[in-house]
Amino acid sequence: MGVVSFMLFSFLCCLFVIPIPQARADEPYHCYNDIGNYTSNSTYKTNLNNVLSTLINSPNTENSYGFYNLTYGEKSDKVYTIGLCSGDVNSEDCSSCFNESSVSLTKLCPNQKGAIRWTSRCILRYSNHSIFGILDTGTRVIFYNTADARNTTQFTQVLNNLMINLITIAASGDSRRKYATGNSNDVPLQTIHGLVQCTPDLSQYDCNSCLNDVFSYLSVFYGKVGGLVYTTTCIIRYETYNFFGPTIDLPSSSSSSPSPLSSPELPWGTTHSSSSIGKRNISRTAIIVAVLVIVLVVSLIICVPLYLRRRKARKFLKAEEDDDNDDITTRETLQFNFDTIRVATSGFSSSNKLGQGGFGAVYKGRLSNGEDIAVKRLSRESGQGDIEFENEVLLVAKLQHRNLVRLLGFCIEGRERLLVYEFVPNKSLDYFIFDQIKKGELDWVRRYKIIGGIARGLLYLHEDSRLRIIHRDLKASNILLDEDMNPKISDFGMARLFVVDQTQGNTSRVVGTYGYMAPEYALHGQFSVKTDVFSFGVLVLEIVSSQKNGGIHYSENMEDLLTFVWRNWKNGSTRNIMDPTLNNGSLNEIMRCIHIGLLCVQQNVAERPTMASVVLMLNSNSVALPVPSEPAFFVGTRTGNISWDYNSRAMSSIQSSQSRNISAQESVNEASITEPYPR
Repeated sequence: MGVVSFMLFSFLCCLFVIPIPQARADEPYHCYNDIGNYTSNSTYKTNLNNVLSTLINSPNTENSYGFYNLTYGEKSDKVYTIGLCSGDVNSEDCSSCFNESSVSLTKLCPNQKGAIRWTSRCILRYSNHSIFGILDTGTRVIFYNTADARNTTQFTQVLNNLMINLITIAASGDSRRKYATGNSNDVPLQTIHGLVQCTPDLSQYDCNSCLNDVFSYLSVFYGKVGGLVYTTTCIIRYETYNFFGPTIDLPSSSSSSPSPLSSPELPWGTTHSSSSIGKRNISRTAIIVAVLVIVLVVSLIICVPLYLRRRKARKFLKAEEDDDNDDITTRETLQFNFDTIRVATSGFSSSNKLGQGGFGAVYKGRLSNGEDIAVKRLSRESGQGDIEFENEVLLVAKLQHRNLVRLLGFCIEGRERLLVYEFVPNKSLDYFIFDQIKKGELDWVRRYKIIGGIARGLLYLHEDSRLRIIHRDLKASNILLDEDMNPKISDFGMARLFVVDQTQGNTSRVVGTYGYMAPEYALHGQFSVKTDVFSFGVLVLEIVSSQKNGGIHYSENMEDLLTFVWRNWKNGSTRNIMDPTLNNGSLNEIMRCIHIGLLCVQQNVAERPTMASVVLMLNSNSVALPVPSEPAFFVGTRTGNISWDYNSRAMSSIQSSQSRNISAQESVNEASITEPYPR
């Protein structure tokens, strides 16, 4: 890519986050360029004009508390529109705001079928597909005040308490309004004013999720005296001055009299743009020039690393596989329509939610042909970006093995990233083995079958698939069980490709789950097929014992699983390791699996077997097993705390009462450990 092309890429990258031409800096907008265009004399344009005209007049004719969701037209020319006014804006001002936004948007986005504009008074959005009742925080704009609070720690605590309270109030609102304002005087000489709002078509659960997700962005400007986050379906703002008026029709919760957006003249900055929310004594030309300069700077800070990372990823994929030319064909074959998935999951209903992982929620769905599916809806705030998404799609689509979850397809719609898998009815392995009652459903025959299936699946990934693949996040919750309790390895978002003769890699981005990570990977970022072998060994010992790798109690003490197993193995008391419900199982097979598990978790990488050797050991009792030595220490046991050094990007075990104490059984909400980077 030439210099000119790269500069164009950088500039467009930043414009996607917050476009600026002819728009006030604090009234941003976004044109959805990826959902289609219309022409000036098209039916869609006529329908858009009609629905916007209706919306503009609605506040003067209807009592809808400032929220309107309208449609106009049929089929592909149908227009969906949402208008939302702030809870302190009267009907006349609401109508005026919709009018201004509709005129601005049709000029700023002259032929795009989807667009959104935010102002302090209202939000206006339209699209060519349904946008009602769908949580969306993918498109966002963030502003913050560069002035620091006097007492950062106390200020942040008071702000957190205020926002948590307001989020609870707003989310509990009805279908007419989900809006809350308030203030706190708990910081000496400073009053914090806060406002939160969702589009009322969201459920209480989705509104709460939206606002909490947005609230997490405020940590980006920790200790600042003001912040504002706009997203597609909710907003949050706080200031040390009053910026909102009395809530319309809710006098009991009204605050002080209306106050315009004015404040002491302070410098303002933003993670994606710049803004001045306060007295605007600077001319429009000066503001535009300043914003352009900041956009160019941000393009270098944010977009250059993004460009290099994407370029590196593409180069890596090309080096691993010469026949990637069929990727386009694969994509077209596997791509689902967003509306199809939305209908299949009943609009991503909470009743269809199967669980929440580190990269987003998983929903059960049913296609029109009656086929059950599992839909992974990737969170844009989880850390898994386009690279990981592309990684998982391209990898899993090419993997065909009975012990791997089958990818049926994917969907890209605006900022939505969906993966569609076969539905595996019996949930995950951890649902059974760590439950005191349900573990009884897994006798030894089934557990031995599960161990063998996982081993064959890993062997396929390491040696028999078209690419050598390191999973890097093998754990009980990533082993799904079908109707016959056959295991299926899932979640390949953090998998890494190896060339056929490559034996080891190194990364500054350690991902995985505490308790399953090999020490050389957790401490130094070194990974190989043997890091998966280590995770497999932990998994085998968990299956045999029905204990997590941590929190094993004996007498008045507690130790992690590996230490517990090794101590009993040395003492010849291996029956203490077994789950008591396995009394009817083959003792020889159980002892052999414990032996294999200990071999897999050796400290020395070279002493761990390959998965080919493991499969052979499991299938043939005539194969002699080496004598294991003491297993690797577990990072995060009671002998040391864990901290993550963001400068060196290395995991270290330290002795400090002030560091974070993460116990062996915790896995940080089942989320992968990733290095933070600017969005």
